[in-house]
Amino acid sequence: MSVSEADDLPLFAPSKKVYPQSVSGLFRRLKWGLLVVCLAIYYLLPFLRWDRGPNLPDQAILLDLAHNRFYFFFIEIWPQEVYYFTGLLVLAAFVLFLMNAVAGRIWCGYLCPQTVWTDLFLAVERAFEGDRRERMQRDDAPWSADKLWRKGAKHLVWLMIAWWTGGAWVLYFADAPTLVRQLATLTAPGMAYVWIGILTFTTYALAGHMREQVCKFMCPWPRIQAALTDDEALNVTYRYDRGEPRVSVKQAARLRAAGQPAGDCVDCRQCIAVCPTGIDIRDGAQLDCIQCGLCIDACDTVMDKIGRPARLIGYDTEANLKRRQDGLAPVYRPLRLRTAIYAALILLVGGAMLYQLATRSTAGISVLHERTPLFVRLHDGSLRNAYTVRLLNKRPETRPFALSVAGLPGIGVEAIGVRATADFRPVIDVDPDSSREVRVLVTIPPGTPLEQSQVITFTASDLFAGEVVRTQDHFIAP
Repeated sequence: MSVSEADDLPLFAPSKKVYPQSVSGLFRRLKWGLLVVCLAIYYLLPFLRWDRGPNLPDQAILLDLAHNRFYFFFIEIWPQEVYYFTGLLVLAAFVLFLMNAVAGRIWCGYLCPQTVWTDLFLAVERAFEGDRRERMQRDDAPWSADKLWRKGAKHLVWLMIAWWTGGAWVLYFADAPTLVRQLATLTAPGMAYVWIGILTFTTYALAGHMREQVCKFMCPWPRIQAALTDDEALNVTYRYDRGEPRVSVKQAARLRAAGQPAGDCVDCRQCIAVCPTGIDIRDGAQLDCIQCGLCIDACDTVMDKIGRPARLIGYDTEANLKRRQDGLAPVYRPLRLRTAIYAALILLVGGAMLYQLATRSTAGISVLHERTPLFVRLHDGSLRNAYTVRLLNKRPETRPFALSVAGLPGIGVEAIGVRATADFRPVIDVDPDSSREVRVLVTIPPGTPLEQSQVITFTASDLFAGEVVRTQDHFIAP
């Protein structure tokens, strides 16, 4: 090949449309079951109610942007607790790492939204256009009334699914029954229609048209997974020690009768026909494989027909392939150092988040010492420092907080513009879901032995609920 001819070659191979064939078997049934469960959770969860008491929303899962709240059943997350979302992301990462260490890309093959919606769209496509061979023949045939109505009906159902997918998403951001009525009467907020349109388009494009391209080129997880896997992880594997050399059924019978080696693989290519990404699993581990197990079902069906043992393709490890070649029995080690570390990290992060949730407060206090001046000497010889105290109320009702200060003998506190209790503690009323700042004067009587800077404690006590929050600052003396 000349240099000029080489320069004319494309930099990448053009993609070929994949026509996955339907298949039945254990893993296909498992995928159908998980598809139904995942879609039911996604579409129906916004309508699930959870009683939180008066003046609070009763939607079980709600991201209430208007009031800066995230509700998840009995858990309520406030804006200043965004670290919980960070913890959830870290936890999700470790769960993915553990799943990968145990059984490869089972997330991709069974639970990934791209996989779930693509399976649903493929089921619709088969319902209108038939299985693999019929779809290929119809695509190659000229346009006709039959082809037009079948493809038109398919795309219409796809758009309806995509539209409801986008509609279900916005229901997590507002009261679901109310928003459904507003959407039906065209009185919903404009941003609801915008996001439904965006998600309708992306669902229709990704699940209906791009399909395996998302898994092969857009998703970063296959590259990350390839760097994290090891020889002891279960992956969908072609057992070439048993399958090679590939020959037809009749040739295999003649070879075995003659005492010569013959593999169980008859090169029927059913594993390729059913693969949603169009790969040949017999070529070994590949980034394009989503580990869905459909090729296992297809191969088992063929093995059953020709009277050979099942699981020529199955979940196995690279280490076991080498063991079989050496005449050793396979060994499965789901519990090993890597998986133990991931499990420990999951327990650690999850436990820390649960502890933080169980011990968190619904109130807060912060104190800022005024700098100009740092202290004031009064006419009677007493010493005064001024502070700005901010009280935070995370509850949906007004709460009165009694403020006190401790740490020095005879210390007194006064809050400008607020009432006081019988024991002279200032009472600061804080509105629901808000904070309030007050100027506080702390006074030490004359003759009190003082260092230049001493730690004092500010305590705010809810007069109704009894919740107490504290913080410390310094009292400055000459």
